[in-house]
Amino acid sequence: MNRKTIAAAVVAVVAIGGIAYWTLGSANSPLQGSAVAAASDSKTITIWRDPGCGCCDAYADYLEGNGYTVTRVDDRDFDKRSVDMGVPERGIGCHLAEIDGYVVSGLVPVEIVERLVSERPDITGITLPGMPANAPGMAREKSGTLKTYAFGKDGVTVYSEE
Repeated sequence: MNRKTIAAAVVAVVAIGGIAYWTLGSANSPLQGSAVAAASDSKTITIWRDPGCGCCDAYADYLEGNGYTVTRVDDRDFDKRSVDMGVPERGIGCHLAEIDGYVVSGLVPVEIVERLVSERPDITGITLPGMPANAPGMAREKSGTLKTYAFGKDGVTVYSEE
């Protein structure tokens, strides 16, 4: 191959890559529901928590034990941040998390978080309000039923009851 042919091939590859990126959406705007964002961020989670909360650390450890990379951010005002990010006041959990463009409030079991990022519903996020004694982070393992709620532009609905 000559230099012109190689240069044309490189331009074609870059153009096709750019079109695919533009079509699928930017990984920096995960709320679009793009496959790029789902593939790149689905095992990375940031948790804002009260620095003295032991259950938040236990929950982060639980996520790490399930293959997640967890960034813990001390934030005594995580409840205000929760409301600012769309969590209904009555639905605030014991900490706030962000994963792949979704807000997750509370001690939500990992299988529900994974369903959220794989199904990619058109919602802002999910919450498990309060500090249920049978939730991950409070108990060694989940027992009984936990009711998780979805919230977004269409209001609040039950997301999972399992």
